[in-house]
Amino acid sequence: MQCTMLKAKLHQARVTHAELEYEGSCAIDGELLDLAGILEYEQIQIYNVDNGERFTTYAIRAEEGSKMISVNGAAAHKAQPGDRVIICAYADYSSAELINFKPRLVYLAEGNAVKGTSNAIPVQVA
Repeated sequence: MQCTMLKAKLHQARVTHAELEYEGSCAIDGELLDLAGILEYEQIQIYNVDNGERFTTYAIRAEEGSKMISVNGAAAHKAQPGDRVIICAYADYSSAELINFKPRLVYLAEGNAVKGTSNAIPVQVA
């Protein structure tokens, strides 16, 4: 059996650029990509916390240390600078791989500074 699981997440990233005329994709600070384990050209889902838009694109590497999150091409209509977004990557895992599976979760603060990392989402309580 194969299961599609959350592989990586950049939580509460702030969009720094929205470039309509760029070729496409989402440029992400290379350090953030590496920390989350998201590969260049990997498919990502972006969830805009501020306007509810959800869309699929792929990640490209932005300059390391730039803190850039640039939504490019047609997706620039779905996010503007200052918007809070959640960027997720998913992968398929076999039953054997799921035994030791842990996602890579990166929590960001204002300015896309790393606030913390984890490999589990806390249980939601009532």
